[in-house]
Amino acid sequence: MSHAIKCTARYATVEAYLSTSMDSEGGQAEAEFGLNSDWSELTHECLTNVLARLTLHDRWTGPMFVCKSWLHASKDSSLFSALDLEPHFDSPADSAHWWTPDFERKIDAMLRSATDWSGGSLTEIRVRHCSDRSLSLVADRCPNLEVLSIKSCPNVTDASMDRVAFRCLKLREVDISYCYEISHESLVLLGRNCPNLKILKRNLMNWLDPSQHIGIVPNEYLNACPQDGDSEAAAIGKTMPHLERLELRFSKLSAKGLALICDGCLNLEYLDLSGCANLTSRDIANATSNLKNLKKVEKPNFYIPRSVFHTERYGHWRLYDDRFQTDAFRI
Repeated sequence: MSHAIKCTARYATVEAYLSTSMDSEGGQAEAEFGLNSDWSELTHECLTNVLARLTLHDRWTGPMFVCKSWLHASKDSSLFSALDLEPHFDSPADSAHWWTPDFERKIDAMLRSATDWSGGSLTEIRVRHCSDRSLSLVADRCPNLEVLSIKSCPNVTDASMDRVAFRCLKLREVDISYCYEISHESLVLLGRNCPNLKILKRNLMNWLDPSQHIGIVPNEYLNACPQDGDSEAAAIGKTMPHLERLELRFSKLSAKGLALICDGCLNLEYLDLSGCANLTSRDIANATSNLKNLKKVEKPNFYIPRSVFHTERYGHWRLYDDRFQTDAFRI
């Protein structure tokens, strides 16, 4: 009974939207006609036209449950050129739940459904907490993909990213931030196979002060933070010459790695090095001096209180003093 009531409410919501649309676009006479019509008999083309104006959340929680014809319209490939779940991650209230296997299965199910329904027309995907299971399907079914953002995916590995690199050759933007099971090997394949790649985001969590993540992100995942910053930097510098925007927040690359990037990515306009603890202002100035198109650099200009710096984990405090106290504040 409760499900029937919910479906009736959803139907009423969409019907009200339809009526409002007709009133604004077709005048009073058509609006009166709309109010007295059976909306379940709308043509498929008309339904998809209206559903395209609804938000992703409204489409997935409303029209799909009205009747079979509405369900069929809700799966029309024209509605799935993009899948953007990022707005649903704005609130941190349920952030601990996002890291559970149950939540990952739900995201995988949504991504697989959108991939199937798109009929290969998906060009933009922005999700979090998916896994190799759904991303491999994306690689196989979405050859026209241009934007892939899969932040915070602990179970996305090189296995699925390699498939993406070989089959999604039109990629122009990739965000693999906080995906610790993806290595420099995938970066090499992306660079070699995706010549249109202009934006790469490979940010790490704040390993200098992980207190903001404790209780949300599993400890074992925090401890798995990639250590091979220079290997990733070499992959980027050698295979991604057309990059215009690069984000490497809290990367562990050194001055050598940064030099490799700047020598190979001469078209860079934006470079984010926030939290890159192994770099000094002099390192950044020397490496970026040949980047003629560079408009902005986010530098690791920060101060870490002794109270939150874990010397046993990140090295002796004197090393921190030598690295930052004498140079970073001249940025």
